Amino acid sequence: MKTKTMKQTLMSLAVSGLFFSCQKEKSGSPECSINVASLSGGYKLTALQYKSTATAAAVDYLAFMDACEKDDIITLDSKGTYDYNDAGTICTPEKKEHGTWQLNGNILTSDGTLNGTIASYDCKTLIYYVENTIVPGDRLTFTMAKQ
Repeated sequence: MKTKTMKQTLMSLAVSGLFFSCQKEKSGSPECSINVASLSGGYKLTALQYKSTATAAAVDYLAFMDACEKDDIITLDSKGTYDYNDAGTICTPEKKEHGTWQLNGNILTSDGTLNGTIASYDCKTLIYYVENTIVPGDRLTFTMAKQ
């Protein structure tokens, strides 16, 4: 009898937990729209994947980077400038870069390395890609976490 009551209690807790924890996602909130103001801020590269073709397995290019490159921060200013800083573990020679960037629809362009098509942005994670970088049809996908 106790086992049956215990099972019923656990089941009702699980079901009510699922019921009350589900919330409808806000879609299209203005603060997460893809624009210069919402993209402004500091970012750290958290993933870098390369696919030689659309059907090829992704290769983790972040694994090939030096440790001193993995903690660098790029800061996008709402006035259209950026600063790339060699943060954390400093590389030799230290890499610092300053330049300009712009957004046209979902296309990022800069006078430096920040160029590509934005695949998604949720105000915390920016994912963009560059195609045809090494061979025709390939894709290099960058995942950046807002700091």
